[in-house]
Amino acid sequence: MNFCVLSCMACKIPSTHIYIGMKAQKAKKLIFFFLPASIIIAALLCLLFFPKRNAEAHEEKRVVTVWNVDTFEGGKGSRTSFLRAVAHTVEGEREGVYFLVSSYTLEGASAALAKGEKPDLLSFGVGLSDGAECSIPLPYSFSGGEFGGKCRAVPWCMGGYFLFSLTDDFEKAGNCAISVGGSNLAFLSAHIERISGEEIEAQAAYVGFLNGKYRYLLGTQRDICRFASRGKTVYRRPLEKYNDLFQYISLTKEEHRGDALAYIAELLSERTQEKLSDIGMFSVKSDTGTRTPCVFSDREALLRIRELCQSEGAKIPDKFLKTI
Repeated sequence: MNFCVLSCMACKIPSTHIYIGMKAQKAKKLIFFFLPASIIIAALLCLLFFPKRNAEAHEEKRVVTVWNVDTFEGGKGSRTSFLRAVAHTVEGEREGVYFLVSSYTLEGASAALAKGEKPDLLSFGVGLSDGAECSIPLPYSFSGGEFGGKCRAVPWCMGGYFLFSLTDDFEKAGNCAISVGGSNLAFLSAHIERISGEEIEAQAAYVGFLNGKYRYLLGTQRDICRFASRGKTVYRRPLEKYNDLFQYISLTKEEHRGDALAYIAELLSERTQEKLSDIGMFSVKSDTGTRTPCVFSDREALLRIRELCQSEGAKIPDKFLKTI
């Protein structure tokens, strides 16, 4: 009996080892089968996704710089902030681009441009002639932004000159304060409109007018906003024969031309122009017959215009003024 049991047990042991060995061999085969497949799948995933991520990383490096230079008083709020809002709109529609919008003083921008520094886009008004040489022709047309026979700057917003009175009688004689604030030529508006007056710093002219020191005020859109903020009822008459209160945009680099032109297009679009009232400015009008100096006019040209205005009966030569 014992012999039989031992015999049976001896027979069973080898069969168990054989079974386990067969399972191990199958497992090895499965490992050798799935391991190359997993490597291939991982490689394919790398090919599919990593180039895309690298491309996206490359796209994120496109930074378009925008300088805003205020050379004359605006309406209300900030033109730089307005330009940043436009930048956010374009960024949402063009993948991989970021617009860095900075505010510069006239002196700061002139110094930077003189050193060879320049942005991709330059927003500026009359008084900054330094950008003429680095500006690139644009696919637009505006006589005030022409230089070298080509349009190199186009206005994206405008202000305007107005004659203000505390009554609706604009025929009554009285003294006039000509508001001066910035590089704009308010005296030229007075000269062309045949209005005589005294040039006064903008805030002092505004206060003197409200206090009755002056019968009239030759001011701008900025004064409209000042009166509104104080709840003052003031009558106004637009002076449309001359205007230099244009904020221009110019392309100064070719590197990001596509993104820069997309930004300009959005800035000039109807949906953006409709928002200009938020900063107290107006949409640009053309074919009005209004005269304006070239935005790239240098200091000597602007001084010559002043000298002519101070000469009684002198006419301003066409070379100094363009017709819009």
